[in-house]
Amino acid sequence: MSKLPDVKTSIFSIMSKMAAEYQAINLSQGFPNFPVDEKLTTIMARLSRENVHQYTPMAGYPLLLHQISKLVERSYDRILNPETEILVTAGATQGIFTTIMALVNSGDEVIILDPSYDCYEAPVLLSQATPVRIPLHDDYSPNWERIATACTSKIRMIIITNPHNPTGKILSNKDIESLETILEKHPNIILLSDEVYEYITFEDKHISAHTRKKIRNRCVMISSFGKSFHITGWKIGYVVAPEALMIEIKKVHQFLVFSVNSLSQMAISEYIDIVDLSEIKKRYQAKRDYFKELLISSRFDLLSCEGTYFQVASYAKISQENDVDFCKRLITEFGVAAIPISTFYADGSDLKLIRFCFAKDNNTLKEAALRLCKV
Repeated sequence: MSKLPDVKTSIFSIMSKMAAEYQAINLSQGFPNFPVDEKLTTIMARLSRENVHQYTPMAGYPLLLHQISKLVERSYDRILNPETEILVTAGATQGIFTTIMALVNSGDEVIILDPSYDCYEAPVLLSQATPVRIPLHDDYSPNWERIATACTSKIRMIIITNPHNPTGKILSNKDIESLETILEKHPNIILLSDEVYEYITFEDKHISAHTRKKIRNRCVMISSFGKSFHITGWKIGYVVAPEALMIEIKKVHQFLVFSVNSLSQMAISEYIDIVDLSEIKKRYQAKRDYFKELLISSRFDLLSCEGTYFQVASYAKISQENDVDFCKRLITEFGVAAIPISTFYADGSDLKLIRFCFAKDNNTLKEAALRLCKV
């Protein structure tokens, strides 16, 4: 008997497979196709010839833990204890899975805001808990009244994604204040803040839970080197949590992966000191603006993108077919792969919206736009 009877093949796998089959430009999965910083690959090449290939300590390579604490201090003016409040994980997804398995118990409920990334619900179900899926407003702002009403004594955790995938929205100060009010009324609720796109924001910076003293001591933060340094295949991220929660998270982590790739940890621990994080924002903002400019003559309506490397577009002026069928036809007839937004909703809400990934080199974006302008 299946533990996850309703879980099917990921839409990302489906669209990427179709893209390969039809030789379409793949703007569906969120991975960059341009080269990694040569400074990082040079470090990796040098270290690969050194004695760095055995297990690191379970929580992470000590120098990397220290470097992460410095990074958080520089970015958010928050002081962390690297030994007790930071955990290096095999990607952000493993950090999310581990956190939920460690802190959510049978019979608990977990609030997930739709549209939501597809890795949140499975560990909730495997914990024999119940996901409470609450849709965002049509402008993708949270429905705080509905969230507050849902916060019964059974709610163990609220999951937020900021900057938000798939919509590219960031939470406003008013949103954060509303969240703080809810958490103040419900002291047993833990916040899981997925901030993997924290260094990819544009006109305004996102407001990190790291900066909010009212909630950060009951919050588990999820970050991703894969997203920040466009090294998604390295599968390396980190979790920040107060010591009492981290003790429980580490208990699960040690039996799930024990420790993360040693070479990646050591390379990143050197790279953090020389990378310019402001350049990450500039690169992706330039790509967002370039892609938007290329699509001006298309029939797609582009929604505002405040962060991440995803552009949501409405095709309502083009077709009334459902978004899954439209995305499949986009591949087979026009040679571009995108992701249908309905797949991020528990109820399959179809607002005629699709998601493009613009983390691609300019030639790829230009060719994709040429094809999209013919739709």
